[in-house]
Amino acid sequence: MVNLVRGSIGVAALFALFHATTSALPTAPGRGTSGRDNGAGSSSSSSHDIDIDSSFPLFGIQTSRQQAAFHAPGSGFETFGHVSYPSDYWALEEGVGHFSEWSKATKHAFLRDWRDGRVDEWTLVMGNEGGDLDSMTAALTWAYHLSHSTLHHPEPRKVVALLQTPADALDLRPENQLALHNIKMSSGHRDLLTIDELPEKPVQLAPKVEGIVLVDHPVPLRVWNGAKILSIFDHHTDRGAAPNAEPRVFGTTASCTTLVAKQMLDELEALPSPPGEYHVPHEVYELILDAIAIDSDGLNPKKSVPLDREVSERVLKRSNWHNESLTEVMDRLDSELGKAKKDLDHLNVRDLLRRDWKGDVVDTISPRTPAVHLGFASTPVPLDEQIKRTRHKQVASWFDIEDHWTAEIGADISLCLNSYKVKIDDDGVEQFILDDEDKDEPEDEDGGVGTMKKQKIREIILVVRHDRRIDEEQANSLFETVSRAIEADETLKVEKWHRADELRGRRMAWRHYREDAGRKVVRPIVEEAVRNWDA
Repeated sequence: MVNLVRGSIGVAALFALFHATTSALPTAPGRGTSGRDNGAGSSSSSSHDIDIDSSFPLFGIQTSRQQAAFHAPGSGFETFGHVSYPSDYWALEEGVGHFSEWSKATKHAFLRDWRDGRVDEWTLVMGNEGGDLDSMTAALTWAYHLSHSTLHHPEPRKVVALLQTPADALDLRPENQLALHNIKMSSGHRDLLTIDELPEKPVQLAPKVEGIVLVDHPVPLRVWNGAKILSIFDHHTDRGAAPNAEPRVFGTTASCTTLVAKQMLDELEALPSPPGEYHVPHEVYELILDAIAIDSDGLNPKKSVPLDREVSERVLKRSNWHNESLTEVMDRLDSELGKAKKDLDHLNVRDLLRRDWKGDVVDTISPRTPAVHLGFASTPVPLDEQIKRTRHKQVASWFDIEDHWTAEIGADISLCLNSYKVKIDDDGVEQFILDDEDKDEPEDEDGGVGTMKKQKIREIILVVRHDRRIDEEQANSLFETVSRAIEADETLKVEKWHRADELRGRRMAWRHYREDAGRKVVRPIVEEAVRNWDA
């Protein structure tokens, strides 16, 4: 019997628990994850013609667990488009909380309405495809609020949260696993709607729904361009999308969930009485605090703004932890979720690449160059360590795995961005550590600096593929264009990886030491180079 008290289950045990209870997942027949079908459209005389589905090829991918479910014995299946569910799917592995029950019922209702031709009544609330705890929480929270705040209206809103992550990739983030477990959601994710469970391709579904709400990203992926953007919540740069959306909230908070929770509480407290406020289960408040805690390092002043604290205080007063201090609660959540987040030893290279992947199609200015599917993986593990996780522990082995993954998803150009810390001894020897702390080791008793100090290091690994969309000559040109842009950027000051001479073809790896230069910094540099590419 697993104790469901927060923090009482170890991460390793939790990982085993989740994977032992996923034998009846839905299935999307027709394509396996090991295939090389990248979903790309055929070549065209128009330089910017592109099969838009290739920018979101994860739709319809069938996992081995889903294959097993599809072929499992049973009395029948309930089918929605390409997805079939075992007849007992909706009754199995129920979460024990009100929030889980609502989420599963909403998911089922959405799929039934799609089948019955009423999908135009639905609003989809979606986070970004990276699928971190912030994106997931913001989407679930706003979907719950929108649907409940209109319950007493003549025409209540139909709203479902969509996670733009395949179901089998949700558990690649142990902190998400732990947070979902703690709020008593179904272990097999039966109560969450994921991108691979959509009954038709996003590009086909987009114009049919009532609209979409974006959380934790400022513009929709290209496949959703056909949908009306109803609202946006984001803590990134405002890129001008949907200027008439309402609400349209941008802020420099640690967590996007802060912005969503503030709007929810403001509207909740303003509801006229009767009927007054609707019921918000304690699981929602706990999930909100989880997301803010991990993104702000427990409301660390260096990582948060006053609004993060103000909203956390309002949420805490409504939660089951209202008798505890905010500092105590946020420190505890940050500690337990942070520990889970760093438990990545069980992930292989493919999983590390999938764990935090973001990409989309970028149009080029020149009529001589095609649109490009560009993607970024972000990992906390250095390339040398990832190579050790391959079967043959060779540089070529890592790039073979990367090539299979990018071929599977149809990416033309991919970048793996690694961010990690090393301990450096007096002889300059580096030792990799997976650590979120920003300070060096303490001084020794003699007042001098200890024998080990920490340094943050970032890596950029670039690969350009040629396939149906880009021929070999164009791929060579694109590789040179992006490489020059990275090496010429004076803020990065990259240096070649110590084994760069072993790389062949359109592959390169660099190291740099700009601490804040993650995907938010590197992506604009690369996208600008791709847009201006002229073969």
